[in-house]
Amino acid sequence: MRIVTRNAVAESENIVAETAEKIFADLADTQTINHDKEGRWKEPLWRALTEAGLPLSWVPEDCGGSGASLAEGFSVLSAAGRFALAVPLAETMLAGWLLSQAGITSPDGAMTVAPANPKDRIALNPDGTLSGRARGIPFAKDARHIAVLATGSNGASIALVEAAAARIEAGLGLGGDNSDTVTFDKARPSAIKPAPKDFDQNSLMLMGGVARSLQIAGSLESILDISVRYAGERVAFEKKIAKFQAVQHNLARLAGESAAALAAATSAADAIANATAFNDEIFLEAASAKIRCAEAAEKGGSIAHQVHGAIGFTTEHILHRYSLRALAWRDDFGSESYWAVELGKRVAARGADELWPLVAAR
Repeated sequence: MRIVTRNAVAESENIVAETAEKIFADLADTQTINHDKEGRWKEPLWRALTEAGLPLSWVPEDCGGSGASLAEGFSVLSAAGRFALAVPLAETMLAGWLLSQAGITSPDGAMTVAPANPKDRIALNPDGTLSGRARGIPFAKDARHIAVLATGSNGASIALVEAAAARIEAGLGLGGDNSDTVTFDKARPSAIKPAPKDFDQNSLMLMGGVARSLQIAGSLESILDISVRYAGERVAFEKKIAKFQAVQHNLARLAGESAAALAAATSAADAIANATAFNDEIFLEAASAKIRCAEAAEKGGSIAHQVHGAIGFTTEHILHRYSLRALAWRDDFGSESYWAVELGKRVAARGADELWPLVAAR
């Protein structure tokens, strides 16, 4: 029997994260991207990510993926957030993970997942086709395939659909990335299988929410670094603005928001990586992470732009690349207001006597 120690697992996670960060640093430098208006940087970056097996990190080898653990994949998403990547890496990872739940082999190329809004539903028709409308699907225009969670008379099913089989209305999110509306009008899936028992749309939303929480936390880490560096360089009234008490106070607040987001996101990711089902404990972790990270994105971005003044809003500066994407990620897979309501319902249903044991267990 092969024994894998905790140190060996951590080392494996570090190797995967370091590989991702090296690719991002070499091919996704923020300043270079900011000046490349034609997006020429995307193709070599995606090619390098594919060669490293990162887009299909969560797909088992027998389903066409690299067979990385959930924890290793989460470390990739954290790194991607620190670079505010505008390619469908997280979406392809989520799509591959969803397909693997039903044992469906993942195809090559970029993918996305539908629905990405907890209030949207895709119906599985009696003839095996899909119908429904999904809003705010990230990078649908760039995807070759869409992994779909559909609901029929026999429960949830997972389907692989060619993007060309759906009608896609292009849209843009707050960060400038595609956030499209996808309409399935009796679309015929390339493959479809029943979802595992107890796997439903809530499971997909929670997994997607944690992915976005990690990306937000990573983005806030970079926002903090950028703001601290700027405050140490910018001179006003013959001294660096980092010497002013008001700026120091703002930077301390920003550091607090970044730390809170990172703690919430990594805690939720660790919980999912070590769980066997999306139970109440996972719901508490994932929903709380999305709520806290979304709040941190709003507060942290505002503070960072206050430190930078008007310069942070210009297209020439890199700050808006991080702050706007962090704000855009707040709404994917359920906003903080949605999860706050759902979390309140779940706690109320359990009863007052169950609240403290649930919280203390985490």
